[in-house]
Amino acid sequence: MTQETTTATRQDATNQRKVFIKTYGCQMNVYDSERMGEALAADGYQPTEVIEDADLILLNTCHIREKAAEKVYSALGRYRDLKTARAREGRETLIGVAGCVAQAEGEEILRRAPDVSVVIGPQTYHRLPEALRRAKTGERVVDTEYAVEDKFDYLPKKERGVRPKNVSAFLTVQEGCDKFCTFCVVPYTRGAEISRSRKQIVDEAKRLAENGVREITLLGQNVNAWHGEGPDGAEWGLGELLFDLASVDGIDRLRYTTSHPRDMDERLMAAHRELPELMPYLHLPVQAGSDRILKAMNRRHTAAEYLALIERIRAARPDIAMSGDFIVGFPGETEEDFQATLDLVEQVRYAQAFSFKYSPRPGTPGAELGDQVPEAEKADRLQRLQALLSRHQLEFAQSRIGMEMDILLEKPGRNPGQLVGRSPWLQSVVIDAGDTVVGDMVRVRITDASANSLAAVRLD
Repeated sequence: MTQETTTATRQDATNQRKVFIKTYGCQMNVYDSERMGEALAADGYQPTEVIEDADLILLNTCHIREKAAEKVYSALGRYRDLKTARAREGRETLIGVAGCVAQAEGEEILRRAPDVSVVIGPQTYHRLPEALRRAKTGERVVDTEYAVEDKFDYLPKKERGVRPKNVSAFLTVQEGCDKFCTFCVVPYTRGAEISRSRKQIVDEAKRLAENGVREITLLGQNVNAWHGEGPDGAEWGLGELLFDLASVDGIDRLRYTTSHPRDMDERLMAAHRELPELMPYLHLPVQAGSDRILKAMNRRHTAAEYLALIERIRAARPDIAMSGDFIVGFPGETEEDFQATLDLVEQVRYAQAFSFKYSPRPGTPGAELGDQVPEAEKADRLQRLQALLSRHQLEFAQSRIGMEMDILLEKPGRNPGQLVGRSPWLQSVVIDAGDTVVGDMVRVRITDASANSLAAVRLD
């Protein structure tokens, strides 16, 4: 799930240094940008939406999609011109690159972009303020070594009583991946699987709740691989952690993403069955429906095993909505292999899914494979797959018409007098605000549906 966002808040008329953070990629990068912003705030930086006012421009990058690095270099070219213009006015500008492209490219960024002062990886961004202090002396800093210390111990804690920008929030519980799918750069840019301690996670959840957050989404590159020591000294998995978080006062809803099929255990399924706070929505990527392609991808499960797992999950939570990821055109994929993917999609009937053409990532085993699928064939297959996925998504949305449900109001709607909330299945729901405000949980009946949003009327 990708997006491009700008992390910023309302400016204030002070002489503080200002930072503009541009975020590329997944929800974890959004979370990381927020934490970097907090670390910089503790060091005297104030966030700004106006890049021309920024004393520090920071790109938090993603390396998952095609040409990710070139996209970063293109942006750096534009920022170079801005830095030059500010210099004419006697204003200094530092430019930094963080995240997965920083991890993958390292010194190459300094070589290709002479105006960059700091390159910092996703495991070392807690050291960003120190790197910036070194950069202020003229040093060009690259810090992409995997940190020995736990970065979460070194980041500033959210102050109690400070209301967040949203009533829903992300909370990273796990980073890295040990699965080594042949198409994926995550093990090389984020490193091995590591889990935050239960205490860190619960403490952060409590601070979020005290500051007005009502819904938390747990994040991880492979979130259901989380494990840690419980208060009784026993080894816990994500299922036990969810039961623990469900008891935090003020947290009404829990979600988690992204999962791997091999780490869906019985305790996690029990959480779906027994916890009303855990929303009936699960993102569980399969990537392909052909066993031959799954083996080439090193997914270490078959299509039949995946389908059997879906059946067990739905037995635990019959109203659960499934979401998935798909790659078409992996090296060696035949029309027969692709048809197997379509067949799997027909059986699962995803409420939401994300699909992409395969593109080689330098340094991954997939990039070395021959038998590449022609681009025109990839495009044709992607179009056919997306048409099927879109049909199922619309059918799922339309099946909500007439249902009554609780929604958490998150933001103003597009039109005056509207508010937008989220259904239990992660769909946007638009209502007339009336006397309700952001943060309210309201009972509604769904009256209309499109593939991406629902319309509703209030019942209370």
